[in-house]
Amino acid sequence: MIVVTGATGFIGSAMVWELNQNGLTDILCVDTIAPNDRPQPLSGKSYKEFQSAEEFRQSVLNTSDRMNVDVIFHMGACSNTAEMNKSYLADNNTQYTKDLFTFCAQHDIPFIYASSGAVYGEGEHGFSDTTDPTEFTPLNPYGESKLNFDIWVLKETKTPSHWYGLRFFNVYGPNEYHKRDMCSVVFKAFNQINESQQLKLFKSHNPDYKDGEQMRDFVYIKDITRWMWELYQKQKAQSGIYNLGFGEARTWLDLAKATFLNMGKDLKIDWIDIPSHLREQYQYYTKADISKLTKQGLSTPQWPLEKGIADYVKNYLLKSDPTL
Repeated sequence: MIVVTGATGFIGSAMVWELNQNGLTDILCVDTIAPNDRPQPLSGKSYKEFQSAEEFRQSVLNTSDRMNVDVIFHMGACSNTAEMNKSYLADNNTQYTKDLFTFCAQHDIPFIYASSGAVYGEGEHGFSDTTDPTEFTPLNPYGESKLNFDIWVLKETKTPSHWYGLRFFNVYGPNEYHKRDMCSVVFKAFNQINESQQLKLFKSHNPDYKDGEQMRDFVYIKDITRWMWELYQKQKAQSGIYNLGFGEARTWLDLAKATFLNMGKDLKIDWIDIPSHLREQYQYYTKADISKLTKQGLSTPQWPLEKGIADYVKNYLLKSDPTL
């Protein structure tokens, strides 16, 4: 049995889709929000059972049995980068992951968990997954909660034979629709352009960057889930922490142009100031170093920004059913 936590969330539900694409349906879906309360992400997916996150966590804590689990894809966490409740994040993002990792270590079950590119903070020490994580200073409590687990796990001596921490960068694609303010700019752009024929983008408050030339490493969800499947299926990659980005920094204007183009609209940008309370936390550049990942024999990225946006807009956002 395959366990996917965060299964009614963005990356978790996309991973269930990926497993289904590879003929697997013996899946236990786990999340804090049930499919009845958030039906869209798991719509059309095949899985065996759903459990609440608390129910599954307590099962893991109170059993000496491996529960027929073959692998855990742990995508369940608070992904809200604006969350300020540190005790909530410490339990939900850090301790919960420790509990599942310890269970997997006891029974030698492969464990694949969601870390985050947010651990790198402003990137003053670069964006390499080989750098000592104690050097990083995240910009928010969310990033701290992810970093704290990364630091902890690298010190552990009892581990599963195969475990992988995945530092996701700017992931976009189908099934993110419930994320509200945490949705990708691609999805926000699509909605804004539909409503007003224009897109709001932040001005630059950094003299080194022109308006719209702030840069991010955008990575399409189909690259992400394929890599996770390869890590589990091949089980040849060395255990450890890996960046999952496209490996290329692109501008907000690149993203905007591709979105307008695939919607058949003329480019029209409304430049707005970054709110003062966000300026100290605003990142002007991210780029994942993915050389460690590709050296492990995993596939190279297949969805550059223009191709990913074209697939997302034309095959999902413009369709009556936009789910994977």
